Amino acid sequence: MRYRPQHKAEIHQKIVKDAARRVRAEGLTGAAVSAVMRDAGLTHGGFYKHFASKDALLLESLREAFREMADFLARAAEECPPGTAWKAIVQAYLSAEHCEHAECGCPLAALAPELARAGKAVKGQILGELLKYKSRMLPFMPGRRAAEKERAFVVILSTMLGAVAIARVMSDQATRASVLKSARNFLLRSF
Repeated sequence: MRYRPQHKAEIHQKIVKDAARRVRAEGLTGAAVSAVMRDAGLTHGGFYKHFASKDALLLESLREAFREMADFLARAAEECPPGTAWKAIVQAYLSAEHCEHAECGCPLAALAPELARAGKAVKGQILGELLKYKSRMLPFMPGRRAAEKERAFVVILSTMLGAVAIARVMSDQATRASVLKSARNFLLRSF
């Protein structure tokens, strides 16, 4: 059976997207190759036609996760008047929906402790993705100068990450909502 020329690229992208969701939901070691390939409707043996190793898939899936989150936040920001875009980012990031759905949310909020223990090569790749993420968000950050925007990005992102991580640990919805609201209100009053 002949496949269209773009078939392999489409399958590759499907595997990456599925792995990006699975790694955020189950962690770095939870995204087993066999499960990812099964999700794509392929056999484990077909994996090596697409990736040199599990680490290659992991890095590509993390790139995809960062890109998805940056796109989501940029869309929220672009719908707002200039100067208020960062507030839309805070609202979207600290939403109940983002908190409840780690599998399609920020890879840092889902994986930060695991990424901190990753090897040097993986950390280098993650740093590169984080720098792209920052570059995408900086135009929306409060501040007049580049240094002010950078400082705001670090404070805003760190606060949001921590709030989502803490909220996800809470067992009841009311407590999760309270954590998110407190962080959201703090940030919106702080800049």
